[in-house]
Amino acid sequence: MEETDSYINKEGIKVVDRFFTVPLDYSNPDGVKIRVFARNLVPIGKESGEAKEKNDLPFLVFLQGGPGFEVELQSNSGFAKEIHEQGYQTLWLDQRGTGLSTAISYETLPSHLTTDEEKAQYFKFFRADSIVNDCEAIRKCLLGHLPEDQQKWSILGQSFGGFCAITYLSFRPEGLKEVFTTGGLAPLVDGPDPVYEALIARVIKRNKIYYQKFPKDIKRVKEILAYLSKNELLLPNGGRLTPNRWLQLGIAFGMHGGIDAVHQLVFRASTDLEMFGRLSYKTLQKVQYSQSLDGNPLYAVLHEPIYCQGTAPNWSASRALAKHPQFHWNKVDQLGEGEPVYFAGEMIFPDMFDDYSNLRPLKSIAEILARDSTWGPLYDLEQLARNEVKVSAVTYMEDMYVDFNFAQDTAAKIKNTEQYITNQLFHNGLTRDSKDVVVILNGVVRYK
Repeated sequence: MEETDSYINKEGIKVVDRFFTVPLDYSNPDGVKIRVFARNLVPIGKESGEAKEKNDLPFLVFLQGGPGFEVELQSNSGFAKEIHEQGYQTLWLDQRGTGLSTAISYETLPSHLTTDEEKAQYFKFFRADSIVNDCEAIRKCLLGHLPEDQQKWSILGQSFGGFCAITYLSFRPEGLKEVFTTGGLAPLVDGPDPVYEALIARVIKRNKIYYQKFPKDIKRVKEILAYLSKNELLLPNGGRLTPNRWLQLGIAFGMHGGIDAVHQLVFRASTDLEMFGRLSYKTLQKVQYSQSLDGNPLYAVLHEPIYCQGTAPNWSASRALAKHPQFHWNKVDQLGEGEPVYFAGEMIFPDMFDDYSNLRPLKSIAEILARDSTWGPLYDLEQLARNEVKVSAVTYMEDMYVDFNFAQDTAAKIKNTEQYITNQLFHNGLTRDSKDVVVILNGVVRYK
């Protein structure tokens, strides 16, 4: 472990930046190494009287959603503050391949990987199983000096972080004192096909809500798509704004405020076309800013494989959506004048690796992984059925990203799981209503 910086911020939080050297492949611990970064936040004054210098507060590790997204520096506000108020110090992990943890993009791939096949195999070490092994290596490094009964820690998994938590419960439960998840009860499936079949219905529902709220956008969206289909538009970073990419804005529909945010982009673009006959630089800039795949390519490459155990993803979302013509701009002539074109949801498509500038060099790698059926196990159903670690989950009935029915099936299969189920929050409820969600997770209110 390497501690690079340590300081106290104005909110009375000690911030410790830590790097850990871990194996790329845990089956070959003496082989290639990578670095994993985690930021440790310690609320000053919360330690017990005789151990203030030992930072003896129990650890809670935050596992970020994704896959493929880093964790920004947290201030002592929002849900970070609420966690600290519950008596924890926190560890904010940049999961391997993200942020400062040997981040993956085409230009940072190791130079000894010369073929696309070798590069594809490298990507396979960045799923939940490896993330969990990193957590265990870090836990032993930070807590290994303590008496055995004090070496366990708590984890909070948001979205994909909850998927990682279930992998943790499956294979390394000895390191866990308690598990919290928010929108993170993963479908316990072997491949993504049933996931997308279920989620499309929820995406359709959100589209209907969108167009009911903004009925004039039915015509506006069609006009924008017609313009994009006839003109080649480049975004500021060189990406292409195609009709398909425009419809990918619908990924925001599952978040609080997402429907309004998409409408603002539609309204701005429609106004541009009315006033100038083209899309302005500012509109293009806003579209690019709203889509993060260029900066987080791991999300695109591994999004379908995070569901795979011995099966190939084979562009599952694209195959599922092909059955629904309302999602396809080039089939708009099959729709009536008052029928909308639907936006896509949280889905990855092959043409993204043409349209997003920083995904283009990864296209062949993504194709190899889409055909790969050699993905290892992510869950152990027998272990989950006898789980002894307390699991507290906040589950959103209207979640557009993690299907509610799959979540209920998962909760039933993990022993010692309790849920708080709400239809008042969406997938980002943890940041939207931090105090209530954290209080609920810590057992002040429980519903069964």
